[in-house]
Amino acid sequence: MPNILQFLLNETVQTVENINPNTTVLHYLRSHLNYCGTKEGCGSGDCGACTVVVGELVDGTIHYKAINACITFLASLQGKQLITVESLKNSNLLHPVQQAMVDFHGSQCGFCTPGFVMSLYALAQHYPIPTKAQIFTALSGNLCRCTGYRAIVNAAANIAKSIQSPTNSQQPTNSIAQLKTIKRKQLIHLTDGQSHFFSPQTIQQLTALLQHYPDAKLLSGGTDLALTVTQQQQEFKVIIYLGNVAELTTVKETSHYLIIGAAVTYSNCFITLKKQYSDFANMMERLGSLQVRNQGTIGGNIGNASPIGDMPPVLIALGASLTLHQGTCSRQLPITDFFLDYKVTALHPGEFIQAIHIPKAKQGYQLKVYKVSKRIDDDISAVLGAFYLNVDNHQIKDVCIAFGGMAAIPKRAYHCEAALQNKPWTAQTITAATNALEQDYKPLSDVRASANYRMQVAKNLLWKCFLEVSTPNVVIRVTDYA
Repeated sequence: MPNILQFLLNETVQTVENINPNTTVLHYLRSHLNYCGTKEGCGSGDCGACTVVVGELVDGTIHYKAINACITFLASLQGKQLITVESLKNSNLLHPVQQAMVDFHGSQCGFCTPGFVMSLYALAQHYPIPTKAQIFTALSGNLCRCTGYRAIVNAAANIAKSIQSPTNSQQPTNSIAQLKTIKRKQLIHLTDGQSHFFSPQTIQQLTALLQHYPDAKLLSGGTDLALTVTQQQQEFKVIIYLGNVAELTTVKETSHYLIIGAAVTYSNCFITLKKQYSDFANMMERLGSLQVRNQGTIGGNIGNASPIGDMPPVLIALGASLTLHQGTCSRQLPITDFFLDYKVTALHPGEFIQAIHIPKAKQGYQLKVYKVSKRIDDDISAVLGAFYLNVDNHQIKDVCIAFGGMAAIPKRAYHCEAALQNKPWTAQTITAATNALEQDYKPLSDVRASANYRMQVAKNLLWKCFLEVSTPNVVIRVTDYA
């Protein structure tokens, strides 16, 4: 196993040896290379000042995505291209994104500007003429507003005027050729002698590593795991990266299920989920920022076992199950049984989540998902409610309800369900069901919300579900945020 990390930094192959595996991309750029265009802001993937773009070679074409450098481990870049703001200018010509920011006065103090530029650079690679919604999505993880947000939005809308300039090729032949020279499909062991980073390519390699290092930290997107390093100033002794294990990064579809590998990012499964459950997709568009969704994974959100994770309540309501793998054995477990206590799961030592099985939408059923947070984008839920129900002829034939933020774990509302099951779909039934929620949950008070607020919100979300199902032609949601 080579102790060498290779990736393409802008247009130059970068070779790194004997580096601490806990090193983030941001730390490497600023402290090792003195590339200070990438700014250090929150250190937690929230502000977007550190936004960079990563390119991956897929079928001979580079696919670009914006990510947060502060919560990305350097070692995960093997075989990829890292693009920073320093590389955008071509000779004395600004990149069209930079020029648009100048022309429309999109910069004030300048600290946040490189992050905005890189987010817009990634946007331009996918959508040369973006819609308003695409612009807002691309900028959702860049939170500074000191310059006047409208100027930046105007800049984004006018990039296309010069994006086709021959001095700014979107698919540089040289970059593709150089990426082809870097071996990505190999087991890497990066170490500084104290800490170790492994990047297996197969399930067999992964299970062998876990048998040898059962306490290793499993890394997919790292959007939460990296905070241990950046916020708590701790380091991991052994990190095993899952992003190159083919079996964990694929989405499959059967006649009855969507099977999503544990290391599939939110962005890469978004379209598949949207085809089955539009409300699920609507919630996912508010899960973190685009930078976070480009890296974060469903498996990571489940394995993290946070009581306020956004994915588990929805998956519980849909009756999803998990494939758990250990050694040469696999087992299926309903996701409802995965969460045992605060940050405690049913995983055995050396066992990992291999895939998530999500039942396809059933005829006559409706999924309603509501996220309540202090910001629309890039914020953590105070309460998230998921309702999957079949109402036929004003009668509740079947219902499954789950909440996040209401207990130490994401949890079903069994008493509430019982108050609804086989009952008439009326306001009287809903009133009884909201009262039953007090038997299901005893929420805590914290910095995001008080216990009383959470309980009232949970009850109100059930009423909202009732109103939406009862009056499908009446819009009662805010659907356009700017």
